[in-house]
Amino acid sequence: MLEVLTAAADVVTTALAGIVEWHPAGERLGQYALDLVADGPVCELLVAAGFGVLSEESGLHHPERAIVVVVDPVDGSTNASRRIPHYNTSLCAVDADGPLAALVVNQATGERFDAVRGAGARCDGEPIRPSGVTALEDALVAFNGLPDHHWGWSQYRAFGAAALDLCAVACGRVDGYVDATPSAHGPWDYLGGLLICAEAGAVVADAEGRDLVVLDHGARRTPVAAATPELHATLLTIRGRGAAEP
Repeated sequence: MLEVLTAAADVVTTALAGIVEWHPAGERLGQYALDLVADGPVCELLVAAGFGVLSEESGLHHPERAIVVVVDPVDGSTNASRRIPHYNTSLCAVDADGPLAALVVNQATGERFDAVRGAGARCDGEPIRPSGVTALEDALVAFNGLPDHHWGWSQYRAFGAAALDLCAVACGRVDGYVDATPSAHGPWDYLGGLLICAEAGAVVADAEGRDLVVLDHGARRTPVAAATPELHATLLTIRGRGAAEP
């Protein structure tokens, strides 16, 4: 399965290599032409390999198949359009039991995170694990969006690519990740990072207690991740009160 996901990510790499102008918009609000350039080849490869596909850009293909690959061809496409080197291809194969295998590739640097259910998580072939930080006051927390008050973290960052942000929790670069916006992420944004976090030993849940493993193009969720259950409980509690609460 990882071989297929790797081939799919490589197809996106090739498609992006042909782009000269990174700024043009796509066909809908928030979409870039680069998203569409990447989507066609990766969906074609996955469907030809016998899998269903749920893509941010083109929806659900062959949902009747036993394994559906959830793909965001370019997660962090605004970063990509500005040539900020923090954007990725995120792929997660999902079967009847949930996420089976995941691959997240930083298309700017080539760094690769992968995981297989029950077999751990890796970065460029080396096992990874989260930081072990338990207290918010010691934590470096990554955000999507921005809370309008200080929660008591040590430091925060906003990188702009959810899958890579979750992988950063999995490998200990940051201690937590919070979506501070209401239900902003589709399953393609977080499923790859979710499995990589889970296999590394980090904790991920939706801020509103909803199932994160969904194959619905219209579904939106609010993922919160942390290195430890203790830090995760703190982040969930504060996020649950609403990012605007003083």
